[in-house]
This record gives sequence, C-alpha cells and structure tokens, in this order.
Amino acid sequence: MTATPGGTPTIVLVGHGMVGQRFLEALAERGLTATHRVVVLCEEPRPAYDRVQLTSYFSGKTPEDLSMTDMRFIADHGIELYVGDPAETIDREARKVTARSGLAVDYDVLVLATGSYPFVPPVPNKDAEGCFVYRTIEDLLAIEEYARTRTTGAVVGGGLLGLEAAGALKGLGLTSHIVEFAPRLMPVQVDEGGGAALLRTIEDMGLSVHTGVGTQEIVVDESGAVTGMKLSDGSELATDLVVFSAGVRPRDQLARECGLTVGERGGIAVDEQCRTVNDPHVFAIGECALAADGRVYGLVAPGYEQAITVAATIADDESEQLSFTGADLSTKLKLLGVDVASFGDAHGTADDCLDVVYSDSRSGLYKKLVIGRDGTLLGGILVGDAEAYGTLRAFTGSVPPVSPESLVLPAGAGEAVQLGPSALPDEAIVCSCHNVSKGTIRGAVTEHSCTTVPEVKKCTKAGTGCGSCVKVLGQLVTAELEASGVEVDKGLCGCFSQTREELYEIVLALRINTYQDLLDRYGRDGARGGDGCEVCKPTVGSIIASLAPTIGASGYVLDGEQAALQDSNDHFLANLQKNGSYSVVPRIPGGEITPEGLIVIGEIARDFGLYTKITGGQRIDMFGARVEQLPLIWTRLVDAGFESGHAYGKSLRTVKSCVGQTWCRYGVQDSVRMAIDLELRYRGLRSPHKLKSAVSGCARECAEAQSKDFGIIATSNGWNLYVGGNGGATPRHADLLAQDLDDAGLVRLIDRFLMFYIRTADRLERTSTWLDRIPGGLDHVRDVVVEDSLGICEELESLMTDHVAHYADEWATTINDPEKLARFVSFVNAPDTPDPVVGFVPERDQIKPDLPLLSIGHRPLEGSAQR
Repeated sequence: MTATPGGTPTIVLVGHGMVGQRFLEALAERGLTATHRVVVLCEEPRPAYDRVQLTSYFSGKTPEDLSMTDMRFIADHGIELYVGDPAETIDREARKVTARSGLAVDYDVLVLATGSYPFVPPVPNKDAEGCFVYRTIEDLLAIEEYARTRTTGAVVGGGLLGLEAAGALKGLGLTSHIVEFAPRLMPVQVDEGGGAALLRTIEDMGLSVHTGVGTQEIVVDESGAVTGMKLSDGSELATDLVVFSAGVRPRDQLARECGLTVGERGGIAVDEQCRTVNDPHVFAIGECALAADGRVYGLVAPGYEQAITVAATIADDESEQLSFTGADLSTKLKLLGVDVASFGDAHGTADDCLDVVYSDSRSGLYKKLVIGRDGTLLGGILVGDAEAYGTLRAFTGSVPPVSPESLVLPAGAGEAVQLGPSALPDEAIVCSCHNVSKGTIRGAVTEHSCTTVPEVKKCTKAGTGCGSCVKVLGQLVTAELEASGVEVDKGLCGCFSQTREELYEIVLALRINTYQDLLDRYGRDGARGGDGCEVCKPTVGSIIASLAPTIGASGYVLDGEQAALQDSNDHFLANLQKNGSYSVVPRIPGGEITPEGLIVIGEIARDFGLYTKITGGQRIDMFGARVEQLPLIWTRLVDAGFESGHAYGKSLRTVKSCVGQTWCRYGVQDSVRMAIDLELRYRGLRSPHKLKSAVSGCARECAEAQSKDFGIIATSNGWNLYVGGNGGATPRHADLLAQDLDDAGLVRLIDRFLMFYIRTADRLERTSTWLDRIPGGLDHVRDVVVEDSLGICEELESLMTDHVAHYADEWATTINDPEKLARFVSFVNAPDTPDPVVGFVPERDQIKPDLPLLSIGHRPLEGSAQR
C-alpha cells in the first residue's frame, strides 16, 4: 500500500534514536509539524531512548526510564511513528520510501538518521552462541539472560562502551576481562598518562585488562558455544561470554543502495546544511552522516546540532541561517565509577603547544592541560577527578585568568585555584549538548525572569542532555540573581537565615538541645525570643530528635518543649485520618509475623471495631481508633511484643523483603534476616522525610528494592546497595551506590548514607530529590560515604551507633507514664467524652468514615482531606 499525503508536504524520518527525536522536537519548535505530515520509520521495537545512559539499565534503570519519547508529544504533533518497521528501500526518482511491512510513503523531504552499527572483527566463530554486541536495549536484555548461567565474560574493546560493558558484566556477577588492541584504554579520549591512571584504577576494581593484543579467534565447544578466546600474543583466555565493543561504523547501506554518495570509510556525504551532496531532497544527520569537514561524529551533541540545522533549513527562515561546520568533541564520562574527561585539543596536536601535567598514581589522578605559547587553553584530559571539567571546557580557546599550573593541582595543594563559572566569558559554551552559552543562560535569568535551574532548563534546554553542566548551571543562576540585585535568601524561614544543613551543623557542633536556645542564639533579628514558625519548629525538632543521644536531648519526642515542635501526627504518635480518627500501625520487621501475632492484631481490631488493611510495606494498618483509645490499643500491642511502626513520623517506615534463599529456589541470600536486621537498626531514626527500604533475595527483585530510598539486592557475591529511589509523586529508580558488599560492609555504607542525608538534606526533601539536588549528585555522595573524601565517615558511623544504642519505643514509654497518657483525650475539660464528630458507616464488612456530603454546583463531593 502507499500512504498519500493528500497535498500536504511530507517529511519522512528514517531512524528514531536520540538524534532523530531531537530532529522531531526541532520541527515542532519551528511549527513544521503543523504544516507538514511527519512520518517516522523506526527499526527498533521501541521509540527513542537514551543510548548514552544505556549501561544504567544494569544499575536499575528500566527501558521506560531510559525512554526519551513522550508519546503525548508524538500525538499532539500528529507524528506518525512506526516502531519495528525499518525502511528497506528508497526510490529517489519517485521520492518514495518503502518499509519492511510494505508501507510506502511519498516524501518531499527525507531525513536519514540511521545511526551506526557495532563493528565486529572478522575473527573465526564471531557469531557463535555466547557472542554479543553492546548497542541496544535488546542487546542488553540478551546479555543479561545469557549471563545468568555463565561465570566469566570478556569484552573486545577498551573504549567507552567497552569499559561500560565490562562493568555491566561484573555487575552481573561475572569475572570480567577487557581486551584492547591499542596500547592503552580509551585511546581516543586519553593519552598514555591518562590511560595508565585509568588502568590502575580499573584493575584495582577486580577487572583484568589486556592491552596491546588483538582477538584472533573465538574458541567454541562441540555445541558451538563460546569457551574462550585466542589472542594475538599466542595466549588463550578462558571465557564463556564475549561482548564485541570494538567501535562502530556508519549505517549507510540504505543510502548506498539508492545511489547516494558515501565516504571512502563510510558515512553519507552531506554539505553544511546536512543535505546529501547529490540529492537536495535528502538529508542525513547523526552517526550515519559524513559531515562537510570530512568527519563522522559519534557523539550526541554534534548530532543534535545537525538535527537543528536540518529543521532550520526545511523551515527556510531567513532569520535562522544555520550550518554545521564541525562540533566540540569534548566528553565527560563516569566509567566504572571513575571520572574521565577530555576537551578541546586533548592530545596537543597544535603546533608549538605546551603541556601542564599533574599525576598521582596512588590516588589514580591524572590531569593534563594543553596550553598555547600565548597562554590560550587548547584542551585537556582529566582522569579520576573531573570536577573542573565544565569550567575548563568553557575556557577552551581563551586565556584563563589564572596560571595553568594552579588549575590542575588538587584542592588544598600549593597554589591550587578553583575557578568558578562567574569567571567565564559570555560566549563560553556551558552546555555542549545543546550549544548553550553562558550569555544565553544569563539572558534566561535577566530577560525571561527564570529564577530556578528547572526554569532555565526549560527556557534554554541547557542541562537536559548529558547533565554534566547542571552544577555550573546552578552556580550561574545564583550568581546572576545576586548580580541583578535579587537577594537569594537561602535561609530556612523568616526565623533563621541559615539553611537546614547549617542548623544541623550548629546543633551538632555546639550540642544545642532545645529549640528555644537555638532560636535565641542564632535566629534572625526580631525572631529571637519569639515562638518560631510552622516551618522551623518541626524542622529543628527533627534535627534535635535525630541527634538526641549525641547532644544530650531527650529521645522521646513529646518530652517538654519537644512536644510543641512536632507535626500534628506526632502529637498523638498516630496518623490523623479524614474524619478525626487515628490509625494504628505496629512495626512488623521484614514483614515476618507469627500466627500468634496475627491473632493479637485481629483480636484488637475486632474488639475496637477497627478497619484493617495489609499495606504495601508488609504490615497491617488498623484505622478508626479514637484518640482516647490509642493507649488502650497500644497497651495490648506492647504486651504482645509489638512496638511503634512510626507511620506518623518523618522516619524509617518499613524494610520490605521477599522470602529469599530460605524458601525461594532463586534466592541467593537471606533477605528476610537482612530486612529484619536493618529495620530494627534504623527504627525511630528521625530524618528530613520519611524513609522506605526493601531487600530482594535475588535479581528478580520481588521486594522492589530499586523503588526505595535505600534498597538492597542480593548477588551471589553479597549485596548491591541502591539509593535515592522512591520520589513519591515523581517516581525515581534508585541508583547503584556499591556492589558485592558483605553484611558488615553493607550496614556500614547504609549508616553513612543515611546520616549524610540527614545531615545535608533540606526540610521535607526526599532522598531522591536530595540526590538530584546536591552538588555532584550520586558521584559526590559515593565519594563521601564510600571513599570518605571529606573524612567524616567515622563521625557518621558514630552518630548512627548513638542512635541504635539509645533507641526506645515511644509507645512503650508512653503507656508506662501516667503524665504522658494525659494528653490522649479529645477534650481536656471532659477527658471521658469521646469526640461526637468521629463516626463510621459499614462498607464491605468493615467500616469507613461517615462524612457529610459537600456540594459544588450540581456535583456532589464526599468530604475533603484533613491535614
């Protein structure tokens, strides 16, 4: 069949990767989706996804997380997207593309974004069972499945993807090898010194690296499955899985077959508008295109520039005459936890240039700057510490305001200087993915009234690509606001000019154990001597509670002044519900409960007429208790061995678990025991926001650990620790912090992570938001809690030890103190009178709140949430 445009000009896009999706966005930005029919033929079975972050699939990201395609965008712009249906032929004379399904589309403009394909060396048995490439999500799914029954893996190629593939195999529990033909790893990005630093660090992680050797043959057994590799030096490497990651080649076969000009080494030849050199109706962008400068660009940022160039050319807007004449090849990577970055003329190919080098083999640090004779920064290489990458890259092509020597020294060493982004010229490119300059970012603040990083991202697209510029972006926004006379008040509230983090440090350092003392000593003028506000009172109350044993404060949140600082739920150690009743949630560590415990809960719910529900956190909620009933209910629960589940507090809620190796035939560790140990260790830990955790006994992830604030997944070698999940209304998968930990190592890292979060997070800030907001993100957190870069891990562990040693169940404390019990009444002047407003009606053999009907217009609404 033939799809006819009905007189509307048609744009056909062949390929829907990252660059293809950016092209569609560029069309929409110029209104072309409203004036043209847009058809997309996609070979893969899924729309565009983030191939740059492909390896994060093995760290917990799902294919949905990696997706870059908003289907609402596709629908709103009337884009016809065909996945799993690649173009097979192009008839340039008839201007028609035919897909595998037989769909034929006439075009006015054809854009080829077919990307590249993995290069597989022509070695014997390269297609044997157990040989894979590392390019698509489907490749990763196949590797993951095959690796389940294998022990050793080898990666052919020591470049970017090769190192990522090796890390993925290690994460799957395989002994991993890297085979690189060049004399060093990542030969394109780093020089000999950088390669040596990278090699030492990677070998320290337990990966075996073989450089300067090639693959001669894949060895197979009688069934045709991989058993090893023969190398060019005569040695043989035993392995039962091979991943080829030896580079890519432009996918230009479709262009060749229809007579378009391709380069000698591949790539569809295009001009500066990315139009093919022998057909004005056909364009090529991304890794399949041979640019006018004779180069095929394998990075996403140049592809984005090409996509925008083509969209502007199609729009034929005289105010936007764009051309693609080359691109910045700077890259910043995180490989196996190691920072690697290169920018500008990293290898010093310019005439008469000089090198400034700092190398520390013990720490795995290597920094090199390439400097022109006139002092111009030409490029550089950073291994082990790429913190200054954003600023240094932006200075490329100019003379930095300080000496080059001072820029490569580590902080605190000699004449080390840390240049801030305010020193950058306006023309400096801050976001290379979208070619956004410092001046454009400043304009977003001053001309478009953007006051936050998300607003600037939306306005300029800066920071929406690889994300390496987000930290610089935040610094620029703050600096520009301050320069414009806008006071950037970072204080917690009107009472305190300090942030929550600063108040935490003050309380800890000076052992301040009352809110009033803190307010009187450190409150703003006018606030001192006052009563505080609804923002700072619960915030400081939480800080004091989390540090109580260390600073000499009472650990009971309703003692003295502390009671006045608590949120409404904490006032009665229970969750207030919509009709004025309360819920009772006893702790059930790990979800494990005896039949006797179940019977007690059932009898209590029956005797008090409570609604019961099993929660997603593997415990039982009881709803409908009146305030005066709470002590009676909890007396029976405490007598039966239960304690507070802290469902009312900003603290640890649950540690969910599967049954693990004890019962499950797939389990590799005792997840129930670990979940119980962790829940009992962290119970009652007050924090900026509530915390949830889970422990899965194997990679099947039945406990959904990667959706928790901290989650643990068992491996055959120990435990993998994930952090920063959950996210509430904005779901976020957790990130891998560390892997293959033993029990003690796991607990130690969780202690550090939680106390560092409590120490540095803002009020009501979830771990997911904190991890995205904190400068340096996950990398910084890993440096602090794993590598102890700030030297505070001993203190973090000590704080947690104090918490664990001094924990006491709040309800057990309450029911044994008549003075504390006096607060549990509906009416102070009539303590024996129940609240008449609290009522219930039957539903499904239980109860529900009896609420009056409110009406708005003609639409009845049942009740409203009370908070």
